[in-house]
Parts: sequence; C-alpha cells; structure tokens
Amino acid sequence: MKILRGLSVFVIALVALFLAVWALLPKHAHVERSVSTTAGPATVYALVDGFTRFNEWSPWSRLDPDTRYTYGGPERGVGARMEWTSDKPEVGSGRQEVIAVEPGRGVTYDLDLGMGNPTISTITLAPEADGTRITWALDVDLSGSVLGRYFGLLLDRMVGPDYERGLAQLKALAESGTPAASPYATPQPPSPQ
Repeated sequence: MKILRGLSVFVIALVALFLAVWALLPKHAHVERSVSTTAGPATVYALVDGFTRFNEWSPWSRLDPDTRYTYGGPERGVGARMEWTSDKPEVGSGRQEVIAVEPGRGVTYDLDLGMGNPTISTITLAPEADGTRITWALDVDLSGSVLGRYFGLLLDRMVGPDYERGLAQLKALAESGTPAASPYATPQPPSPQ
C-alpha cells in the first residue's frame, strides 16, 4: 500500500511539474531567417506572390518528388492557395493560402499543417543598395496546445535550416531570371508544322 501511495504522489508531482513548466512556456513561437540578393524587390515578389513558382525554391519540394499538389483560387494575390499530400512524414500534408499582399514588399500566408495551431508565414522584401533583403518568418500560436508549447522550444532548430535552404534557393532563382511554366496553365497542344 505504501508503494502505491508513493507512486501516486510521484505521478501527481510529475503532472504538477509538467503543468507548472507548461504555464511558463511561451504561447507563441517565431522562426526567422534572412538573405540578401542582387535581384530587385519586383523580381523576388513575382516568385513569392502565389504558388506558381513556389516548388522551384521550396526547401521541401525535393524531399518527395511524388508529392501531389492542388492549386486553387487566383494564380496570384489574396486567395491563391496550394494543397499538398505526401506519404513521407517530413513533407506530410497541408495547405497554404495567401491572405495578404503588399506588392513589391511582401506576402503573408496562412498555413494549415493539420495540427490545429494558427500558423502564419510571411516573406518580407526590403530594398537594399544593391538588391533586396528577403526575410522569411513563421509565427505559430501555441496557446491552445499543451504539448505544442514544448514543441515550440524546438521549432527554430526544426524549421530554421529549411528556411535557410529555401532562401538560398529563392536567391539563386531570383538572380538567374529563369522563366517557368505556371502550374495553373492549361497545356497547349503542339502547333502544326
């Protein structure tokens, strides 16, 4: 009986400690990375407004070439959206939608990764003397999740390297000036010869 009582006290103390630490953890997580490019703000903005060229610079697109994508809404601007489904856990499934734009200055996306936490991603463009400073940020509201606040402590280490890789790819793409086909475009039949 003493063992059972001691075990009960230990479990109650452990739960109380878990909840006490949880109450002190931040209710919000923020990840941010930046890079400078010689490309102008208009060039970079054309790559990040909507999802026409997202997979050319996304750090996740190469992780699973079999990922299935669906595009909806307008091609650019507020309401443009992309959904994806992958069998690989590092890619997973989700959706993102453009919820605000400042032409030439930045884009804000609403992300749904299936975890129920309100998640916002922003790409901000700031002109520099010889190009543009690109800042990619992620903000997650963890207030409604008990385990989420603990997860928030690891978010920067988990997402930060992906954002760095994505920004490097976005910089290279912006500086290359390479045009690409839109995923929204309807394939045209070849012209007769």
